[in-house]
Order: sequence, then structure tokens, then C-alpha cells
Amino acid sequence: MSTSVKELLAAANAVVPKITPAEAQAMIAKGNTLVLDVRDAPEVEKSGKIEGAHHVSRGMLEFRADPDSPYHDKAFAKDKSVILYCASGGRAALAGKALKDLGYDKVFNIGGFKDWADHGGAVEKPIEPGM
Repeated sequence: MSTSVKELLAAANAVVPKITPAEAQAMIAKGNTLVLDVRDAPEVEKSGKIEGAHHVSRGMLEFRADPDSPYHDKAFAKDKSVILYCASGGRAALAGKALKDLGYDKVFNIGGFKDWADHGGAVEKPIEPGM
């Protein structure tokens, strides 16, 4: 029996709490938080990212997050809160569920990058070509 994207998203949203940009800003201010952009590189290059966010495309997430992987990224630690975002929230939800499955407990979804920017969140602008 196959599963639809709608069902995958429903399962992810059931275990990964959605938070507001204001709630995310408060968590970031407290420290010990990894803000994670799971969009593809061209998206990040075009729009920038949340100030201080770590970029790992959705396709590499599990490899970067698993401490036993040869591709592990030391920015990931299971004692940190992880706040994810993408363009609209779908990939962030799926990524959050994957992190939960890997043993990360404090995982949150703020939805889309635009939501953050529209609410006055700090943004690192992309570098102009040729710079």
C-alpha cells in the first residue's frame, strides 16, 4: 500500500510542532539552537537565508545529521533545539520528521523563509555576483 505526499505531510506535522517567527526568535536568543535552511542552493543564493542559519539541502539532511555518517556535520547535536524552514514549510516538516526519526527531540518548523522575513526576522542577503 502506497502513501501520498499529503499523508506524509500529515504525519510530519503531527510530530513536528509549527512555531511562529516570534517564538523562533525567542528560542534563538536563548542559545543552543540550530536554525536549519533545507531549501536547495539556488533558492538560498537568490533570496538569502535567516541570519546565522545553517544550510543543508533536504536531500543531504539525514547524512549530515547522523553522527555515524561519514558526511556528518558537527553543527548537528541532539542536545540542541532545531528550527527548520524552507520555502513554504513542507520540506521543513518532512525534514523535521526525519530528524525526529534520527533521535532529535527538540525539532520545530517555522514554515517558509518569507514568513520569517515578512515578520522582520534578520536575514543574510545573498552575495552579489562577482563579489
